[in-house]
Amino acid sequence: MNSELNVVYRYLLKKGIPHTDAEDAVQEAAYKYLRFSDSIHASKVRSWLIRVSLNYYYDQYRKNKKHVLHFEEKIVDQQRIEELPELLMIQKERTMELNSLLSKLRPLFSELIFLKYELDLSYIEIAQLLGISTSSVKTNLFRARRKFLKLYEEGQHEEE
Repeated sequence: MNSELNVVYRYLLKKGIPHTDAEDAVQEAAYKYLRFSDSIHASKVRSWLIRVSLNYYYDQYRKNKKHVLHFEEKIVDQQRIEELPELLMIQKERTMELNSLLSKLRPLFSELIFLKYELDLSYIEIAQLLGISTSSVKTNLFRARRKFLKLYEEGQHEEE
């Protein structure tokens, strides 16, 4: 259960949800899971937790209207920065490049790529989470990968 909650927490952070709000949403999802665990199919737990967390955050957001969603960079601990500054700069540049490419995609495409490759969700879990058919997930993910690759290759040609 802890590993599933960690995945949900990382997903919320990737969506640009502030740290404290993400923690609150995950805590609420864990509470609701404990209350309703007998009615949730084991293969659907992760997508259920993500959906509950997002719904909780969106409800709180609508009530407060105080946060703006945006992508945030990953936080790296200070010791690692001191040990490997060149590697971190390369990693930061690569992350910025990938985020830039993802931001050029349609929101659905970038979310599909994130769910599939960052959170390693199955097609079925993604379909349940987004409320679309599995075939739609497969088709749109194929298109998203193709568009992402095209943007990446265009960027490589510009650098040459």
